[in-house]
Amino acid sequence: MKNSRNPESIHAPVAPYVHQIEITGPCKWLTLSGQLGMNQDGTVPESPIEQMKISLENIRKNLEAANMEIKDLTKLVFYLVGEFEAAERRKVISDFLGDHLPCTTMIYVVALAAPAFKIEIDAWACKEM
Repeated sequence: MKNSRNPESIHAPVAPYVHQIEITGPCKWLTLSGQLGMNQDGTVPESPIEQMKISLENIRKNLEAANMEIKDLTKLVFYLVGEFEAAERRKVISDFLGDHLPCTTMIYVVALAAPAFKIEIDAWACKEM
């Protein structure tokens, strides 16, 4: 069973996420390596927002390969390089997640594995059995 909550003893979330998700009972876990904004053919668009869309789509494809869905995501960690227009960034994430709110962390870093990469997203998912 997954229980999402925001404890009253700490500040409210500053964006669409929850502070904690408690998992109890039998479940299947999926841990993903950082997903880049790289297309299947190896191309990487210059636009950071386009890279974000592809990174999230790569997460969706990984979930589908494991017979899981967006609603099974428990944690996302975004590593961003350079400027991401905040309103666009929020819309892309909102469109991907819908009404599902996993735990999230967003970190701006100096660089990723190659200069072309502007985003990498770590993801964890849990599906109740």
